[in-house]
Amino acid sequence: MNYLAVHPNAKIGEGVEIGPFTYIAENVEIGEGTWIGPNVTILDYVKIGKNCKIFPGAVIGAIPQDLKYAGEVSYVEIGDNTTIRECATINRGTAASGKAKTVVGNNCLIMSYAHVAHDCVVHDNVILTSYVGIAGETEVDEHAIIGGASAVHQFSRIGAHVMVGGGSLVSKDVPPYALAGHRPLSYVGINIIGLRRRGFSMEQIETIKEIYQIIYHSGLNRSDACIKVETDIPDCPEKTTILNFIRNSKRGIIRAAVGQSLDE
Repeated sequence: MNYLAVHPNAKIGEGVEIGPFTYIAENVEIGEGTWIGPNVTILDYVKIGKNCKIFPGAVIGAIPQDLKYAGEVSYVEIGDNTTIRECATINRGTAASGKAKTVVGNNCLIMSYAHVAHDCVVHDNVILTSYVGIAGETEVDEHAIIGGASAVHQFSRIGAHVMVGGGSLVSKDVPPYALAGHRPLSYVGINIIGLRRRGFSMEQIETIKEIYQIIYHSGLNRSDACIKVETDIPDCPEKTTILNFIRNSKRGIIRAAVGQSLDE
């Protein structure tokens, strides 16, 4: 008895392993070396990269849970070396967004029961912990980690190297290198442990701390604080990343925790 339901037109790379009771639709491409466990559902218009791991119960490529969706062709694209754990869901995009594509990058870990909604962009090396839900058109920059059971409002952005505490409600943008926690979600410092693990020097870390001292603790409004950072802090990639993020934020960035100083 054949326990697989793989469409003959699906493009399956060399060395791909597919477990029993898994369904793979016609318009699917799976890169070489990927492992797909039992009871996985991969629907149309999905492209998965090389050496990924997809665990039982995951559903990739279902139509978006968005009333603007009108049956158009849209896509999911997943990079190389990404792991998608049990019962995680990744939905296709919508044309109304102007993207029509949901993207998960390379070397990501999407833990069990996490949900990536339509037209999200999850960049490389991101970890979405179990039960995280990111709503439509959210962007999560590289090396960010979102703690378990957190919910991210649509159109939000989470910056690079951010750590968001578990059980958070993210309704404002979280700027790069930040550690975010409390309720309402607030800036509580920089993600020092994560930055050290990724090879940031003490000089870089001190520069980031100095920038956020101005942004959050100088008493200036955001525009004036950015101007002060521009003039007072020597040029460096971290300064450019932070200023570009804040100036391009559409939802506004999270506030500092009440009574929280930079070094606490």
